[in-house]
Amino acid sequence: MSGPYDGRPVTAATPSMTVAPAPALPPGQSPPRGRPPLRRLGGYALIVPAAIPILVGLGYPLARQFVLSFQEYGLAQQFGRPAEWVGLDNYVALLSDGYVWAVIVRSVAFCLANAAITMAVGMALAVLMARVGRPARLVLQVSMLLAWGTPVLATMTVWQWLFDSQYGVVNWILAEPLGMAGMRYHAWLVEPLSFYAVATVIVVWMSVPFVVFTVYAGLLQVPTETLEAAQLDGASSWDRFWLITIPMVKPVLLVVALLQIIWDLRVFTQIYVLQRAGAPTRDTHLLGTYIYSLAKEFSMAGAMATIMLVLTLALTGFYIRHMLREEEL
Repeated sequence: MSGPYDGRPVTAATPSMTVAPAPALPPGQSPPRGRPPLRRLGGYALIVPAAIPILVGLGYPLARQFVLSFQEYGLAQQFGRPAEWVGLDNYVALLSDGYVWAVIVRSVAFCLANAAITMAVGMALAVLMARVGRPARLVLQVSMLLAWGTPVLATMTVWQWLFDSQYGVVNWILAEPLGMAGMRYHAWLVEPLSFYAVATVIVVWMSVPFVVFTVYAGLLQVPTETLEAAQLDGASSWDRFWLITIPMVKPVLLVVALLQIIWDLRVFTQIYVLQRAGAPTRDTHLLGTYIYSLAKEFSMAGAMATIMLVLTLALTGFYIRHMLREEEL
């Protein structure tokens, strides 16, 4: 049986808890950090098996090249003669040569021009691929894959025939349908300017598919709701592209442009094959082919390769700083 009820409301008794306030920290002092969790250390441990082969495979050749650049190392040293330590003599000899500076400037100009053209063409084709229907998109995708997947030497053989001075299709089109009679037997590889024009066409042709597929994947991540809302607000197609689409895919564009700069700076196969087809070697050298021409002098080649590495790091470092500054805004 229950006890008498006196008319007062019945409430559940809850024990009171007193929470002590956290001690205040002095100004400018952050709270102490605890030890990293064990699972985080386990994650780093999982990287070790992959990091060790990468460090050995890339680190040893790089260190060996750096050491060779400070030595007098040639064919005689390959047969057992001890290498002589010469310090900075190799670097001084290279950097005091005006031709080396001409090759560096030529390589940087070729790199920036090709990267800019590749990004422009790749972005245009990616936007086109995102707006056309499914059949046309499949044709573009298959075409890009064929251009990207064809071996470099096979591609170079085709392009050499296209620009051949006697039987090339390019010369025939310029001379017959377009009426430029002076281009009928034009030798594209003899003059440095036309040589680099041909090299640019080939390098851009082989680099565009990567940009197209990467930028196209970024365009697919742009929310359609945002574009539709901007269209309802009166924004034109051009405004929607520059003010909405480009800012959203900007991280992808920055990374792709950085990779293009690195790849175009160290281009080798296309230039070397075109040189072997009859181009003047000295007037068409870029950094990659010039380093290859120093193959008999290992120390000079190592020094030039180190200069190329420093130049690559300088360009990428400048670009990364600009990229981080853009993200902070």
